[in-house]
Amino acid sequence: MAHKSRRRRHRNGASSAPAAVTGWKLWLKRTLVWGLGAALVGALLLGIAVAVTMQGLPSYSQLRQSQPGQTIVVRARDGSQLVSLGPSYGEWLPYERIPQVMRDAMVSVEDRRFDMHPGVDPIGLARATWVSLSTGTGMRATSTITQQLARNIFLNSNRTIDRKAREAVLALALEAKFSKKQILELYLNKVYFGGGAYGIDSASRRFFGHGADTLSLEEAAIIAGLVKAPSRYSPTADADAAVARASVVLDTMARNGYITPGQAGAVDPDTVDIREDRGGNAVRYFTDWVLPQLDLLLPTTFEPIEVWTTLDPALQEAASEAINAHAPEGAQGALVSMDRDGAILAMVGGKDYVESNYNRATQAQRQPGSAWKLFVYLTALEAGYTPDDRVVDEPVTIDGWSPRNSGGGFSGEIDVRTAFAYSKNTVAAQLGYEVGFTSVASMARRFGITTPINTMPAMVLGTSEVRVLDMTRAFAGISARGKSVEPYGILRVRTASGEMLYEHEAKRPQQLVPDYVAAGITDLLQTTVNIGSGRAANIGRPVAGKTGTTNSNKDGWFVGFSSGVTTGVWMGRDDARAVGGLQGGTAPARAFAQFMRKAVAKRPVEQFDTDLRLPEWQLEPDEEDPFGDPSDYYYVDEDGNLIDPRELEDYDPATRRPEGIDAPDGNRQSPAPAVDPEFLDRAINGTRRPPPAGQAPPSHRSPSPTPSPRTTSRPVTQPTE
Repeated sequence: MAHKSRRRRHRNGASSAPAAVTGWKLWLKRTLVWGLGAALVGALLLGIAVAVTMQGLPSYSQLRQSQPGQTIVVRARDGSQLVSLGPSYGEWLPYERIPQVMRDAMVSVEDRRFDMHPGVDPIGLARATWVSLSTGTGMRATSTITQQLARNIFLNSNRTIDRKAREAVLALALEAKFSKKQILELYLNKVYFGGGAYGIDSASRRFFGHGADTLSLEEAAIIAGLVKAPSRYSPTADADAAVARASVVLDTMARNGYITPGQAGAVDPDTVDIREDRGGNAVRYFTDWVLPQLDLLLPTTFEPIEVWTTLDPALQEAASEAINAHAPEGAQGALVSMDRDGAILAMVGGKDYVESNYNRATQAQRQPGSAWKLFVYLTALEAGYTPDDRVVDEPVTIDGWSPRNSGGGFSGEIDVRTAFAYSKNTVAAQLGYEVGFTSVASMARRFGITTPINTMPAMVLGTSEVRVLDMTRAFAGISARGKSVEPYGILRVRTASGEMLYEHEAKRPQQLVPDYVAAGITDLLQTTVNIGSGRAANIGRPVAGKTGTTNSNKDGWFVGFSSGVTTGVWMGRDDARAVGGLQGGTAPARAFAQFMRKAVAKRPVEQFDTDLRLPEWQLEPDEEDPFGDPSDYYYVDEDGNLIDPRELEDYDPATRRPEGIDAPDGNRQSPAPAVDPEFLDRAINGTRRPPPAGQAPPSHRSPSPTPSPRTTSRPVTQPTE
């Protein structure tokens, strides 16, 4: 009976049922089940996406004919072609004609498991993920050759998850539709190698001067190394970087078994004869400046376009020759020349674009030295000074700063014209102190200086750094009789089909300073060239300009104009070290003269308008009649303020007096004018000057404004002239 009872309990399973799965084992089981299910669903969706994508892919022949990139033809003002930018395609090389060393080099450095993966490399992806997680760094690029091809043909280079996912799907579809040989052939004939060269044949012809079907191992290594960073490793831009990168490619080929270590060691990429590309060297500084402006001027278009510019090819060549002929050994030079309306006629940013594409005409910021005095004297002329006013060249101290002249001596009492012509620093300091350093800074801003300006006393001698383009623009405003000038380089843009996309429209100029101020500063600038520090800039016709030299001869400037052409020249070292013998009146002025002789050769000679035609508030009474009736030329109101008698309601033009006054002792004899002591001091002594060296400024003058912080790492230095 007991036996049956035990059997019954056994059948009911009350005592022998297996224990239920609980705890972490249950969660592990669920994770595996759900993970497997999700993987199956993901694989199914991926397969569907790949199948759909594969059906929509172009045929192999269609992919061969597609060409990425936009072609831009840049033309000079006369219509001649300056340079053609954009994609350049060589001969299409079938897989069999591509040298084995080229195929091996590319696969080794870009995708060593190319023959094994289905378009996406799971091993490389897993390794990159592990490195990212273990080091905490970002995900490294893991694109295969097939993925790169998909991106180059169908996508952009945005680093987003969405783009990478589409890239992976396209790569799988390409692998499913085409063979490995076809994919590698497409890649090698379409990948970008820099300098506008697409495909190995275009790259080979550009860098080595021959087709890609005869590439050597060294040349193949150089080309394969370009894909990672075409601009950084371009042989024509940086041969050393290209050679170093090629050595890395050769080592990689040896590690992956494509060549032996002995072959890698025996090959020297440095012996490769790299073809020098000097086509368009003289104009690339200009095109680098002007072409980025298309992004602002044009609607989005992928059509080939033609850009007509303001550049004059003959003058551009003359500018390059002038800089190279006169820039001192070890120094660089820059030149900007513009027409009276702001059209850029020539632009040189350095001695050689291939050696250095840094544009010193538009990017470099250097101290202008005494060329900055343009703004000091403009401010003084606007405040009431004239070229004939008397000033004193003597030692002065302003807020603890004591400027010195280039020669070290002092000339005593001279006129403003002479002080400017011989670039007297002490006089510039006095004038700057008189009109206010902030007023000088405002004047510079008014004329187009865009870089930071400090308002320390030494600013009057050009301690604030400027660009050559901005300084040339400022002087062009003087040439335009005080009107604003807007530099521009693009005349019009149209598509290859003839559609006009952009055409330059002249802006209405603004009057920056009165005519008499522009005439006065032109008088000073012309004197500088005729008898002053800029005599080397004389070209046999009227020239107005200013020299500039900074401390220890680190920078030399000459900026001037003649016959409607304004040109600025700068010379110096990129590292701001001293250049022996460099002064604004020597090499820069000579380069200016050499260029300007050609720039104005076909233009009529233009005399400068230096007739001041001062406003009546600035005119002095007739010196030949010092005892005339005071009521003829001044009155004071009830508050004692000096006024013009013609502003009175009862003024009689016939007698030049108010009605009812016939003689100085008439019924309305004017009282004595109320004049403050400072006005009398100016009237008697010509100008209120800063105190001699060692004395503090007068108490009625407020302290100089606090200088703004400098934005350059170079120390403030005092220009020498």
